[in-house]
Amino acid sequence: MEKSIVVLPGDGIGPEIMDSAIQVLDAIGKAFHHQFHYNEQLIGGAAIDQVNLPLPEETIEAAKKADAVLLGAVGGPKWDQNPSDKRPEKGLLQIRKALDLYANLRPVKGFKPLLNASPLKEEVIQGSDLVIVRELTGGLYFGEPSERKPDGSVIDSLTYTREEIERIVRKGFETAQLRKKKLTSVDKANVLESSKLWREIVESLKADYPDVEVEHVLVDAAAMKLITNPRQFDCIVTENMFGDILSDEASVLTGSLGMLPSASLAENGVGLFEPAHGSAPDIAGLGIANPIAMIMSAAMMLRHSFNMQDEADAIENAVEASILEGLHTADLNVTNGTKVSTHEMTEAILSKLTQ
Repeated sequence: MEKSIVVLPGDGIGPEIMDSAIQVLDAIGKAFHHQFHYNEQLIGGAAIDQVNLPLPEETIEAAKKADAVLLGAVGGPKWDQNPSDKRPEKGLLQIRKALDLYANLRPVKGFKPLLNASPLKEEVIQGSDLVIVRELTGGLYFGEPSERKPDGSVIDSLTYTREEIERIVRKGFETAQLRKKKLTSVDKANVLESSKLWREIVESLKADYPDVEVEHVLVDAAAMKLITNPRQFDCIVTENMFGDILSDEASVLTGSLGMLPSASLAENGVGLFEPAHGSAPDIAGLGIANPIAMIMSAAMMLRHSFNMQDEADAIENAVEASILEGLHTADLNVTNGTKVSTHEMTEAILSKLTQ
């Protein structure tokens, strides 16, 4: 099988971890008789430096024609003083909108050898395994008006349509059905009108998914419970900003954002797959970045966009086997095991794929 993949290395450690992911994909292609074609394009700070835009039109057109998009990372202090429309992060928001990537899936699973890398007690996080389903194209990040007024005041608008909420809630139910059939809907219905509508829609749709247990949790309570009793969660569905915050908070369960992959999915079209971490410009070029989130994002691409379940399983098993051997990169502050470089971790995973 042949597949076309648009590759967006981006900024900071993005190019390094992308190289690791492509090596793993090439190994999978060889083992399972697939051919992956890569089309590298610009996004983020790299695009600003070259064409003065965070997302060139050429990148958008290439992404729309591809079977999937792999993204490394965007951003860095070099561009922090740029105006809003010339910030690297603007490119990320724009490509999500251009491809109508409405659903972000972020699995969070703690591996036993890495539990002591978390600031939380091992007995708290032992056995935690959850996924956060986050709405991506609505809410505060896209609402209009969003502006600074001449009198010095500012305004940001939180807007959602019923259709936008319904489709992400359905994705939450569908994801829960594939797991332990428990869905936690997170909102702020005691304050926000958008959350009141959100809760009403969840209640109206649950009859379509009678096998799924549903609970409603306010976002502040969810944030607290996520770090005091994460095992109570299996599938969390929530709106854009809440999902952004909660999924980053959930990184403490794994000890590092470098362990968290993500998938951004459209209803009918291409998906975009990226690690949940940032560009880490302070360690770019040092060869110590954790490639696991990028590699696991590639596995999610195989699973969700290409329906290559065995191939995705092979990558995930190779990653887990490497971790169980005690290998870890510098971002994981574990008390035992062997600290390795980006290259060494990638080589270990590749060796498991060829066994």
